[in-house]
Amino acid sequence: MMTLVRSVLFLILVSLLTIPFGILVSLAMIFPMPTRYAIIAAWRVGFMALSQYVLGIHYQVIGRENMPLEPSVILSKHQSAWETVGLQEVFPPLVFVLKKSLLAIPFFGWGLAAMKMISIDRQGGKDALRQVVDQGRDRLGAGFWVVIFPEGTRVAPGQKRRYKSGGVHLAVQTGTKVVPVAHDAGEVWGKNAFLKSPGLITVSIGPAVDPAGKTEAEINMLVEAWIEAEMRRLSPHRYADVCDAVAV
Repeated sequence: MMTLVRSVLFLILVSLLTIPFGILVSLAMIFPMPTRYAIIAAWRVGFMALSQYVLGIHYQVIGRENMPLEPSVILSKHQSAWETVGLQEVFPPLVFVLKKSLLAIPFFGWGLAAMKMISIDRQGGKDALRQVVDQGRDRLGAGFWVVIFPEGTRVAPGQKRRYKSGGVHLAVQTGTKVVPVAHDAGEVWGKNAFLKSPGLITVSIGPAVDPAGKTEAEINMLVEAWIEAEMRRLSPHRYADVCDAVAV
């Protein structure tokens, strides 16, 4: 019952928070990016505070020492909506690669557009990949990190999908390091779940991979191997059946 009350209250409060900020950041389109990011940062503080004090969701970060000094490409596990905000608090200024249709969402989508997120048409094939490289090169050159969810969608804890190569392709084309990220946000904030449970989210940052001298396939394999191994460490109960089968 308490989880339901918390979740309803959170939805109401975060909606009241998002509407004015969505309008404000849209009006701020005439101002430079630092001004827009300052507005979004204020919204993010409110969102994270509501997550903590209303939902009872806290987080911790391990592996901060693995973060390169220069803007990099982040390849992260994607389990919930939490990391789309939480990662902004963990890393320096960043942009996400997202589907273009999200920009049409009132208030929320307007904010995404104002922040120059990398928007692509997922059905565009090679053209979509070209969009990632062209826009990604521009954002990296401007000092922004680029976050890509290599599995392409939210995946429930304990499951995985094929790791697509778009993020690695961007890194190779721009000579940018790749930073793998694993987390267990889905344990408390499920995919498309209205009810959110209190708990502690762990965000784990892996060693950066330098693309120099490596093929895209090699980098993708290294990133996938690290993330999936780390997921088994963060959520061992999700892989109990696999471990038992190996033991037998």
